Amino acid sequence: MSGLITRRFLLGALGASVVPASGFANAPATSLRPQLRGLGAAPQGGPETVIKASGLSGEVAFAVADAKTGLQLEAVGSTTGLPPASVAKALTALYALDVLGAGHVFRTEVVADGPIKNGVLKGDLVLVGGSDPTLDTNALGKLAANLKAAGVREVRGKFKVYDGSLPYVRSIDPEQPDHLGYSPSVSGIALNFNRVHFEWKRGGQGYTVAMDARSNKYKPRVAMAQMQVKNRRLPVYTYEETARIDKWTVASQALGKGGSRWLPVRKPALYAGDVFQTLARANGIVLENPKVTRSRPAGTVLAIHQSAPLQTILRGMLKYSTNLTAEMVGMSATVARGGTPSSLKASAQEMSRWAASKYGMSGTSLVDHSGLGDASRVTPQDLLRALVQVHKVGILRPLLKPFAMRDSKGRVLKSHPIKVDAKTGTLNFVSGLGGFMTAADGTELAFAIFTADTAKRSRIKRADREVPEGARAWNRRSKRLQQKLIERWGALYGS
Repeated sequence: MSGLITRRFLLGALGASVVPASGFANAPATSLRPQLRGLGAAPQGGPETVIKASGLSGEVAFAVADAKTGLQLEAVGSTTGLPPASVAKALTALYALDVLGAGHVFRTEVVADGPIKNGVLKGDLVLVGGSDPTLDTNALGKLAANLKAAGVREVRGKFKVYDGSLPYVRSIDPEQPDHLGYSPSVSGIALNFNRVHFEWKRGGQGYTVAMDARSNKYKPRVAMAQMQVKNRRLPVYTYEETARIDKWTVASQALGKGGSRWLPVRKPALYAGDVFQTLARANGIVLENPKVTRSRPAGTVLAIHQSAPLQTILRGMLKYSTNLTAEMVGMSATVARGGTPSSLKASAQEMSRWAASKYGMSGTSLVDHSGLGDASRVTPQDLLRALVQVHKVGILRPLLKPFAMRDSKGRVLKSHPIKVDAKTGTLNFVSGLGGFMTAADGTELAFAIFTADTAKRSRIKRADREVPEGARAWNRRSKRLQQKLIERWGALYGS
């Protein structure tokens, strides 16, 4: 592991440098040794001792600085680019806030493309997606009710769904198995995070299955996603894409007595249209089967659903690490910067250029906005630059989720003297943590920790990526290492 240590800064035994907006200054030749304070006995040895004791294979890289002054306190492999996993969402949040603004809202509209007379629309009805990542079945239900309240009782034309505000992406990460709900399709309209609910029950005549778009108010069945139970053990799921239907099969020997899970949607516009058609029918309005359009209609707006402000959406994204939200707000920011990107990767590259210009993150290269793709690279030094700068204006830490410190048995230590707000990131054999910590004496530090065994990750077969052998144990060791480093910094720099 010692070969991974590319740079250390000693204060006495450890160095120090300042993190300016444009980059890191060279460490001074000498510096005062800090008093070792805080959590019990002082740490023994340098950070490489902590890394070696973790037993973690692969690469470890980190950097930590005083959040207020930018004084860098310690670093290992800080210029090494590693996959950030979901830590990338913290950067996506900053990108969206900078470009769109904290108060930005997303609008989903129902538009009449034709005249209305005596409650009859003599033209097309269009459900217009506005890139809202949080649109759910409840919102569509309210839109359908508002359509009725607007006086519409019959539609003579077609029913269309517009999804052209963002490019269509079939899967956030094509390397993921088809059935994983955290890698759905992306487009200008999304419903229930582009996931459909699959439920099964075993009865006397075999299994009954249902595909629906449930919420706490509604449970509309879905026609555009179909499931068949097959008498087999493996594979658990198969997927076939047709023009209008997501066709799934599931292995009967994997089902047990009953259960449910959310599956990804590959046709977001048809999914939203399918559900809206059902909810409109419940309000007495019969619509044709939905057709997808990439051309935004010019007509009369009959009903509007408005999302929560972007700041609220981002807080939820960082708390629950929702990939779809990251991709939609990230691409929306790219669109606002100058046009619709040709692909998800193109949008992520635009965000990388923004990060280099805004925060000096020249070593950052992203392939998406969520961190799901393992080809993305971020250096700890780059992320630390951004964290130190945004700490001055206080825009990120209030959005970050508290990171729980735990005892040796994994139990949360609510009384732990160190308080951490950070974004976690986890892929198979990849783990990251970036954010802020407050030591016992109130000292605030910014830090970025990335660990990855890319060799082991590259050997995982696509079909095994949900739970590959050894990944959970590796990730547990990485999380323990993260806490050990945080406690080390608390003992060195705060009491």
